[in-house]
Amino acid sequence: MLEFWSVNTIAFNLIGYPMSYIELLGTVFYLWSAWLISQRKILTWPVGIVSVLLYMALFYQIHLYSDMLEQIYYLVVSVYGWWRWSTPDSSKVLLIRYSPPHKIVLIAAITIAISFATGALMSQIHLLLPAIFPEKASFPYLDALTTIMSFTAMWLMVKKRIESWHYWIIVDVIGIWLYYVKEVKFIAFLYVILLFIAINGSISWLKTAKIQD
Repeated sequence: MLEFWSVNTIAFNLIGYPMSYIELLGTVFYLWSAWLISQRKILTWPVGIVSVLLYMALFYQIHLYSDMLEQIYYLVVSVYGWWRWSTPDSSKVLLIRYSPPHKIVLIAAITIAISFATGALMSQIHLLLPAIFPEKASFPYLDALTTIMSFTAMWLMVKKRIESWHYWIIVDVIGIWLYYVKEVKFIAFLYVILLFIAINGSISWLKTAKIQD
């Protein structure tokens, strides 16, 4: 049974790309979760948790330990989001809305600052830890920006803030270009799908917010 979850157990070849069952299922659950949250369905959180666990196992097997640790953050936030969205107390039900303008500016400024600091660290990581990172990081600042923006977007999504989708749209646009340049075109295509889901989610949440008003 454990062999089924190995990256070496291939489901099929996609244009010469060996697609393992664990990557296939992780991607399917991830896309399903993204679509569910665009429709404001609470099912997004358990579905997302399954995706996170599958990707966590995948990244561990291919030795992408930073990506594996990133999934731990998504797991914690997903569990919190599931609890937060399912609160039985109607007085505590979160309404879909934009954050106050000053908070939008503050959160954006913090996100950019942390992204810059992370990018600066990653640009030197091959010098600081050459045994672990023998090669210089590719696009360290862009990579850091998309990672930190994803963290921010996930947290804002738990709070049902519409601007969370704006973060995802920027992340997806950068991701499409970045992964295409790095020649992982399957992931680039995945980000094209995610971009359309993010645009749809933004429109859907905005319409819901207007109805609530």
